[in-house]
Amino acid sequence: MTYESGEAVTNTQPQQTTLSLNSGSSSLKFGLYHVNASRTETLLSGTAESIGEASGKFHVQNSQGNTLTYDTAPIPSQRDAIILIGQFLDGSKMPAPAAIGHRIVHGGPKLRQHCLIDDTVTQQLEAAAPFAPLHTPAALSVIRFAQEHFPGLPQIACFDTTFHIGMPEVARVLPLPRELQLEGVQRYGFHGLSCESILHQLSSPVPSRLVIAHLGNGASVTAVRDGKSIDTSMGLTPSGGVIMGSRSGDLDPGVLVYLMREKKLDAAMLEDLIDHRSGLAGISGIGSDMRSLHSAALSNPAARLAIDMFCYSVRKAIAAMIAVLGGVDVIVFTGGIGENDSEVRASICAGLSWAGISLGTTQDLTASHSSVKVLASQEDEQIARHTWSLLNAA
Repeated sequence: MTYESGEAVTNTQPQQTTLSLNSGSSSLKFGLYHVNASRTETLLSGTAESIGEASGKFHVQNSQGNTLTYDTAPIPSQRDAIILIGQFLDGSKMPAPAAIGHRIVHGGPKLRQHCLIDDTVTQQLEAAAPFAPLHTPAALSVIRFAQEHFPGLPQIACFDTTFHIGMPEVARVLPLPRELQLEGVQRYGFHGLSCESILHQLSSPVPSRLVIAHLGNGASVTAVRDGKSIDTSMGLTPSGGVIMGSRSGDLDPGVLVYLMREKKLDAAMLEDLIDHRSGLAGISGIGSDMRSLHSAALSNPAARLAIDMFCYSVRKAIAAMIAVLGGVDVIVFTGGIGENDSEVRASICAGLSWAGISLGTTQDLTASHSSVKVLASQEDEQIARHTWSLLNAA
């Protein structure tokens, strides 16, 4: 199927179909949506997993959660994943998308607003790749392959950093020489699309003092005042902040100096250490999957310590954000761990009773009066909304 640009540009109907692509280093999530100014309707969603590994998986489900396809076969590259998605859409009898939206973790100092992807934007993304080497190269690959497979279709970049663009200087500026600040070395903040999706789900008016704990393989905690980000745990890159699956989070910078001086680690070796061999995986010696750590924790002290340190780290970050906000009305847990791990949520909240935080029962978590809520991160839906908005901006 060929998608011509004229179809998207001249389409003036209030509702359009958009395709969201959310790339990871070895995965590609996608969703097809009907979108208008007031509503986003899921048509289908899916994931290509374990890309580049022997045990690839391609799973698609409809809006009711029913499986439409589940294939287990190697997916050698992001390009092959795009081809699988395109082939599935061709055979699905679903409407053709009018545009494609991409989640971009980091656009660097020059790309801070969601935008149409052209050659200049692509070059700026390539220049910004060092800010998020785990994420940006994969996203660029997906953009190139999507442009190849869906020729002429508008492609939109949706940035995780955009939500945090208005952070006050006291939170945004890092304590480094001014010349580095002028080069864009600052706190950017991430999981912005996830935070936006949480605000979209909360009843109006949004709580004035809100803390969002996005806990997954990557994890961050954000302070939101009256719908605006005022501080967040991640910094220049998605490697900072709380303990994560395989990322260290914040470290004494002297640790890095020590490793360079005494262990002769270069930049690539340091990057591998703090991004791939630290966090839950490094502490436990088992891996980064919280479910596996829970299973091992009864007999493995290192696994127990990894869980306890994760909860301790997140609890401290939430407490800091409560201080920034001058109190808290609601804490939202989201992300794979935040949404599904009641033990972790209970451990984190058990140390926050001084702030009036009461976890309550499972039923309370969705109640309008609850001080703690669990909401699904809907990044792909948020991408669809931004894509529709930019497509209809003219």
